[in-house]
Amino acid sequence: MALLKAGGRWASSVCDTEVIVVKGPENEVTLSCGGVDMVEAGSDPVSGELDDSGDGTQLGKRYVDDEDTIEVLCTKPGAGSLGADGNALQLKDAKPLPASD
Repeated sequence: MALLKAGGRWASSVCDTEVIVVKGPENEVTLSCGGVDMVEAGSDPVSGELDDSGDGTQLGKRYVDDEDTIEVLCTKPGAGSLGADGNALQLKDAKPLPASD
């Protein structure tokens, strides 16, 4: 478990995925990718095997949890899907542009 601070960089241990934290929760959480805990960028990866049952990550997309307390930006795509404390992170929907009359 780790405290996710805005601006923190995290890397997957089982695929190429890297993210930057845009918004972090107040409590500590376990950020995972492909079913394996992510590590701070530049740290040694933890061992594990990729669970490729998800859609993977997409470059430049933001991912959020159900309560909208965590938001991460994908800076390097990979095969693993993101999660926090065992719950999948969802692709954040784009905000609709205001109508121009």
